[in-house]
Amino acid sequence: MIKGIVIAGTHSGCGKTTVSLGMMAALVRRGLRVAPFKVGPDFIDPGHHSRVAGAPSRNLDGWMLSREYNRRTFLKAAEGADVAVVEGVMGLFDGYDGKTEAGSTAQIAKWLGLPVVLVVDARSMARSAAALVQGFENFDPALRFAGVVFNHLGSHRHLDYLQEALEDAVRMPCLGGILRDEALVIPERHLGLVTPEDHPLDDDGIGRLADRVEGGLGLNKLIAELPEIAGPAPRNAHGSARPAHPVRIGVARDNAFCFYYPDNLELLEGCGSHLVFFSPMQDQGLPPDLDGMVLGGGYPELFADALAANDSMRRQIREQSAAGMPIYAECGGFMYLCDELQDHLGRLFPMAGCFLFKTRMLPRLKALGYREVRLTRDTILGRRSRVIRGHEFHYSELMETPSAEKTVYRIAGRDEGQRPLEGYVSRRTLGSYIHLHFGSAPQAAEALVESCRTYHAERTRSA
Repeated sequence: MIKGIVIAGTHSGCGKTTVSLGMMAALVRRGLRVAPFKVGPDFIDPGHHSRVAGAPSRNLDGWMLSREYNRRTFLKAAEGADVAVVEGVMGLFDGYDGKTEAGSTAQIAKWLGLPVVLVVDARSMARSAAALVQGFENFDPALRFAGVVFNHLGSHRHLDYLQEALEDAVRMPCLGGILRDEALVIPERHLGLVTPEDHPLDDDGIGRLADRVEGGLGLNKLIAELPEIAGPAPRNAHGSARPAHPVRIGVARDNAFCFYYPDNLELLEGCGSHLVFFSPMQDQGLPPDLDGMVLGGGYPELFADALAANDSMRRQIREQSAAGMPIYAECGGFMYLCDELQDHLGRLFPMAGCFLFKTRMLPRLKALGYREVRLTRDTILGRRSRVIRGHEFHYSELMETPSAEKTVYRIAGRDEGQRPLEGYVSRRTLGSYIHLHFGSAPQAAEALVESCRTYHAERTRSA
């Protein structure tokens, strides 16, 4: 039996990440085991969660993943913990569209039966905060609230004003507040917060977060009043038993390529692969005896100099692609597999050259939103008509429009209009701007591993 809480916000940027990290840090400092989670298709916040909680943070998502998958993932990851802390996404009720709760924090809170702490940005607010909290409290009667936390307070007197305003207006208690402190702010860049690889939280920073939550919130009372979570033991959460002779899949992981859903990697392992991590920036060559490769998203544009300078790595990846090795790449990984990358300053850098496309960085957001992918022909992710869900978020674009015969994805998004074809192929290399979650279609992980197994048989026969 464990306890659990969802940290939600009124909107993006209100401080729910600060409160979530501070609560995790405070609980860990008390000797409690914390299971961290993040609602939505985010890669960066979970990395900070993992650093603070000392345990992998899992993504929960009501649009990409089924209710059963979310519950199974939650119960499996929370097993053995004392408290599960789930950080929400955007505002509490924001999700896939404006009509439904799909993909929202509220949806996940109800699916898991967890109470919600509402974080309110209190800057320049006094009595109006009561109207705001009242609206959130009454919007969905099925949602349970543990209380409200005011962030960015100007002073302790400011909190007194806010508490007075709430007294006769709302049912949920005020759990306290956190004074404005620029030292607690994690830097941001074009895809969100700076990653933990580039801005690791040190022990002093984690301690400050814990101090703010301990000093500003009634944490003892909150934890004591949280209900215990009960659930059946999850059955086979991610994949099956690994075969005796797993295939070897190289996974690019360094500061340039750090966006991976842990579930995706575990599904690949569960389907019969041994993952071997390597750095396209620092390693002079690929790991030996690979049967396939995966290159996740990240920031290749920020490390284009180092990536371009590593001639031997780029050449080896290009040669393996030409030899028919199954290679799957997403967003930043896809950009690296293209021929050239143009950065924000207009400088061109040679990349791996598996695809004869050029990509360029833009000063504005190019694409953002959930995507449903339908395969238009057989690929390393499965047969024609397979449907996989994911998310797209990038500030770059292809400098030319590839012909339709080079694509294998038909995309559906929130808008009803026809979207450009996507999913680019060259032999067994598949690249796309879309981050897929294999939990939406575990058969995709099975297909990728099976493609690697086929390639393994081919290369060992010819050896």
